[in-house]
Parts: sequence; structure tokens; C-alpha cells
Amino acid sequence: MHRPEPTLRLRIDRDALAANWRALDAMSGAAKAGAAVKANCYGLGVDACVPVLRDAGCTVFFVAHWSEVEAVARHVPSDQIAVLHGPLRGEDVDFAKPSGAVPVINSLEQARRWVSGGGQRCHLMVDTGINRLGVSPNDLGDPAVAALDIDVLMSHLANADEDSPMNARQLDRFRECLPLVAHRSASLANSAGIALGEEYAFDLTRPGLALYGGVPRSELAEKIGQVAHIEAAVLQTRQLSAGDAVGYNGEYVAQGPMRTGTVSLGYADGFLRARGPGNSLSVGDHALPLLGKVSMDMVIVDLSNAPEVREGDWLQVPMHLPDAARQSSVSQYELLTVLGSRLRL
Repeated sequence: MHRPEPTLRLRIDRDALAANWRALDAMSGAAKAGAAVKANCYGLGVDACVPVLRDAGCTVFFVAHWSEVEAVARHVPSDQIAVLHGPLRGEDVDFAKPSGAVPVINSLEQARRWVSGGGQRCHLMVDTGINRLGVSPNDLGDPAVAALDIDVLMSHLANADEDSPMNARQLDRFRECLPLVAHRSASLANSAGIALGEEYAFDLTRPGLALYGGVPRSELAEKIGQVAHIEAAVLQTRQLSAGDAVGYNGEYVAQGPMRTGTVSLGYADGFLRARGPGNSLSVGDHALPLLGKVSMDMVIVDLSNAPEVREGDWLQVPMHLPDAARQSSVSQYELLTVLGSRLRL
């Protein structure tokens, strides 16, 4: 039986995604850019995004969980996939060895687990100030670390999206760590870190947000293109009279006769209630202000600027991430990763 056309659609601009990776790779100087593809490519879909990144030239891919490896490995060799959370249990080691995926070791316990389980090549995260994951610099001389076959020695910047003195402190701490442990290459910069300059790039950079259209620093604004484009269909139009209340709790009340549209989009699709007040959908060049609360599956818009809109017509959902973040106070990361599964059905 043929599935009906959905009333929501997500379009991935593959050319923009590839161009974003190439721009970040160029900004990395002599270093090579990898790609963070965790969380289903920040919500945009592994199957849609990883082949584009691969074909653009990317050869190192980062996920967070072991459960994410299989989906990425459909498109790239598994030995190009690094698992940021590392081997928390022996079963992680048992999975990693035949799969070829590479763990990022984050603690002495993980180091011992990896070596005792017969693990070979790995990466090592050293904490230089974010106090999240990673071994302490003081532990780099431990025999458990010395026993590792470390490909990439890495750390993670805590404040790269800000002009913070912490950036330089972490850079210095990371440089101090390099001679303390044998490794083949080094990596520090995320998307924002790439914009801090080539001294942060080392051998490998790890962009994530900027690949998918996010702009964590102003230096990237002219280099990063929008990747995600969302459209939602109008389910119904109606004519309101003065005094008619709209949606849950009647937060919007019509001041006079007006035409509205109920649209197939809601917080279950990642369009959070915070995106409602003061914001709009659009059709062509016409802004269609949102009215009342965002529901689970629907929003209501003012059609005064678009009298031609009818049931079944498609409206554009604002997904230029820097603008949407400013308008809603929802971070660019969250705007992507909360996208609902119905957008990919």
C-alpha cells in the first residue's frame, strides 16, 4: 500500500553540507577536518549526511555511543569511526575489536579495560579544563596510558565560542601534554575552535555544529551555509471574529476579523514552545506570525499577509540557526538535535 505524502518535510542541502566541510577543512590549515556525526548527524540523519561528508573528503567520523557505530559504518569503513564515550564495559571492548571502531579512552579504568581486553589502536582524551571526560594530565605517565597504542591525542575546548582567556590556557595545557605520551597525531579544535586560528588545529579538527549550518563564532558567518530546510503543510484555514481565542489557554485573542491557518508542526517535531512567541513561518517573502501556544502537532499562523494560502499549501519553517537561536533563546545545537522523527519518515 502506498504511503500518503507526509505533511512535514526536511530537505538537506547536500551542496551546502559539503561546502561547509570543505570550508572548515580549509580553515584548519595543515590539519585535516574530521566530522562529528553523533546524535544522527545532529538530528539531520546519518544516511543523508555521512555519504556527503565522505564524498567531500572526510575520513574521520566521531560518534558518542557504541550504538551509533552501525549506522555510520554503512557508509564508511568502521576503522574511520571514533567512539567518544570509550569502553565503559567489557562488552564495549568485545564489540569494538571485530567492528574496527576506535574507542576514545577517557580514564585510567578505560585504558586498563581496553588493554586487558586485547584492544589495539585507540585515541586518548586528556582533560585540559572542561572537567567532563578525559584523563588528567597528571595521569599521562601512568603505566596504563603507556600501554596504549594511541593514534590521536585529543582534548576539548570549553569556551571556544567566546573570547575567553580559558581558550589560551587550554591550548597551553594541551601543548604541555604532547611530549608526555606517545601518539601519532593531536586534535583540539571543534567548530568554534577552528575559528580561533590555525594554532588550535594541530593535526585533526573535529567540527560538528558548523557542518550542519551552525555559526558558533562570527568568523564563520560568511563561510557556513544553511543545511536544514523544513516545510510544513497547512491542515486547515478558518475565519476568526473579534474576541475569538486561539489555541490552548486562549493566549491570543483576535482583535477583529482575520484568517488563520493551522499548520502540521509542533513540539513533537522539535519546534519547541519557546519558538512560538513573536516568531513567524513564511510563504515566499511573506511572514506569517505565529498565534498562541505551540501544540504537540500543530501551530496556528496569521494568514493576513497571504490570502492566497489554502489547505495543503507548504509553509517554510525558519531554520537559519543563528537567527532562530537569537529569536527563541534555544541554542543552535538544540534547534537541530530536538528535531522529531516525523521529519525523516
